[in-house]
Amino acid sequence: MSTNIRSIMLILLCGIVLNSCKSIKPSGPPSKTVVEFPREANDKSRMDENPDIEQQSKNSPEVMREFRAAWIATVANINWPSKPGLSTQEQQEEALKLLDLLKDHHYNAVIFQVRPQADALYNSSLEPWSYFLSGEVGKAPEPWYDPLSFWIEAAHDRGMELHVWLNPYRSHHTTGGELSPKSLVNTHPEIMVPLKNGMWWMDPSKEATQDHSAAVVMDIVKRYDIDGVHFDDYFYPYTSYNDGQDFPDAISYQTYLSKGGSLSVSDWRRDAVNSFVQRIYSEIKAEKPKVKFGLSPFGIWRPGHPSSIAGMDQYDALYADAKLWLNKGWIDYFTPQLYWKINQIPQSFPVLLGWWKSENTLNRHLWPGISLYHGGGAENVDETVNQIMITRGMLPESMGTVHWSIKPLISYPNLAQGLLDGPYKKQALVPASPWLNSKLPDVPMVRTEREGQKVVVSWEPVGPEEVFKWVVFYKYGENWEYKIMDRTQNTTELELNKTTNENQVALSAVGVTAIDRTGNQSSFNEIEMTY
Repeated sequence: MSTNIRSIMLILLCGIVLNSCKSIKPSGPPSKTVVEFPREANDKSRMDENPDIEQQSKNSPEVMREFRAAWIATVANINWPSKPGLSTQEQQEEALKLLDLLKDHHYNAVIFQVRPQADALYNSSLEPWSYFLSGEVGKAPEPWYDPLSFWIEAAHDRGMELHVWLNPYRSHHTTGGELSPKSLVNTHPEIMVPLKNGMWWMDPSKEATQDHSAAVVMDIVKRYDIDGVHFDDYFYPYTSYNDGQDFPDAISYQTYLSKGGSLSVSDWRRDAVNSFVQRIYSEIKAEKPKVKFGLSPFGIWRPGHPSSIAGMDQYDALYADAKLWLNKGWIDYFTPQLYWKINQIPQSFPVLLGWWKSENTLNRHLWPGISLYHGGGAENVDETVNQIMITRGMLPESMGTVHWSIKPLISYPNLAQGLLDGPYKKQALVPASPWLNSKLPDVPMVRTEREGQKVVVSWEPVGPEEVFKWVVFYKYGENWEYKIMDRTQNTTELELNKTTNENQVALSAVGVTAIDRTGNQSSFNEIEMTY
């Protein structure tokens, strides 16, 4: 057995042991209420002459918690829409097809790019409509609709969180058509700098840049029912974008020095990014504390951290001190882009994941980004499955991964099916964020009714708090199972008897819990059934 295979097996075994010891249960106490079993639909008989059905004081059965998300990129029409200029109906049909794919494969979140180049895939008074929608900067969809509102409602109806993904400083992409008079490059030239590859970038050091980008973020937070705000790895641009030359902000730096500034140019740039990240987190929490803020920086903080790691130094190349943001807790979830394979020694996936875990001193969510672009062959399907399993073993307290991107799930059906047959076979809830909200939703009112050889379970919310999902628990014999239902559903059918190992096992208990927008689960009332 090779050293690499032996290491992987040890990591996976560790994950199995850790997860077998972990139960995720609601933190509130269950209540005990005697209820009457309702009549059948035809009202001719009861389940028996003396149904003894009681809501017992028991904790909720275990339900899996794991963040399962995919990025959906709009820049260059990578994922959606498939090309500029589609009709509203065509755009919406494509969006629903992507969301249905994620739901059918048991994902529970989508990270949707709404600002690829200082533009908007939503109705904005601050920036023009995106070129990637219509093929023309500033042109609204025809017939008019708000794509972000559509995506939010459609995602929520499918039980998925929607996080808006913004590029804070990129103002023109090479695939974004000709520069338009409506482009921010022309309407706000005072904060713009050109790059050698044809892109334009905002100067991150300028107060006007930070004020404008912060205003864009907060405009979305205030007006849209989103679950999270997400930045990726583009802070200062990669040096390749400028032909290896330094970022063209010499005038801004000299202005800073002339006012008594003493930081080196590298520290000055990092300080500008650090203050912006902290500001965004603070402003989101002041407006809507339950909206999560997530970051997905380049996967290596600095070469040599840990000692076996080699690669680009984002600290000095992108002026992104991602370790600081994690250490300070200026994020709710952290998604380093660990797009390398397990046995790629200089950038090994588990080695980097372990290092980032050691830096997560405030216990925020650590949900690494993994690449699905290794291909659809059996070896690459195994690589993806193994990375997910390693993540579960190393991060049992808050499991999750974000997949770059949704496209390989379409291009490689065997990859999508391999995930569904393997680690994503069971549905999962997004892990809760107790530092954002720890109040449990109210226990729903539950009704059970026999209809022939089925039992219909229905429920309704109690209290004013919004319920995002429901978990229906059901037990045959001594084995609990569950299914997660979205907000559009309030009833489900269960078989009265189930065949297990050639034996008929009767439905013995059910129960329903409510899940709020930050993942908190209500207390649980078990309804026992006797026949």
